[in-house]
Amino acid sequence: MAQFTRYEVLTEIYKSSMIPLFYNDDIEISKKIVQACYQGGARLLEFTHRGDFAHEVFRELISFANHSLPGMILGVGSVTDAASASYYLMNGANFIITPVYREDIAILCNRRKVLWSPGCGSLTEIAKAEEMGADLVKLFPGNIYGPEFVKAVKGPQPWTHIMPTGGVTTEETNLKSWFDAGVSCVGLGSKLITKEIIDNQAYEELAKRVEKTLQLIQRLKRDK
Repeated sequence: MAQFTRYEVLTEIYKSSMIPLFYNDDIEISKKIVQACYQGGARLLEFTHRGDFAHEVFRELISFANHSLPGMILGVGSVTDAASASYYLMNGANFIITPVYREDIAILCNRRKVLWSPGCGSLTEIAKAEEMGADLVKLFPGNIYGPEFVKAVKGPQPWTHIMPTGGVTTEETNLKSWFDAGVSCVGLGSKLITKEIIDNQAYEELAKRVEKTLQLIQRLKRDK
């Protein structure tokens, strides 16, 4: 069962405006990644459902976070069917993020009062997702659509909250283009939690990168 309500999750999303995301099949490495992100100030993290037995890693990971990292909100991404979403919810996922728009997942999460964020690629999909109760839509792949797409959506629908994933980096010019366009949050994966950091076990460096990126995002939001 989720430890945080959808409103608590949304509040943190709009506050920090960044969700680090990763997948690793080693639970000990995964714990160190989550702990480093936490030390860097992140209070949200998406574990992506991308490998065999990923649910087993997540089950141990969220137990670790609940006991050792107070206030850390863990959820699951890359979920494409309601059965998988249900399993993760039973294991304590605090939010579900999907690369596609799926009404079966919407119904399931709405019934459990858990935040879900569907991947959308058109204004029609975004509108349908909002009609199904989506508070935050995922723009994926962000590198294909870009900040100009966000601007176009925010014109007729200024109330829409968008989170691009893919095409987002830690560079100031990149982040500025997204937040100037009107995104509410960004998802950052391999550009933040790099292969080099994991291979070198450079977890202190990861914590510093997370802290620096969070501070940069807050400055960009203030300067808008």
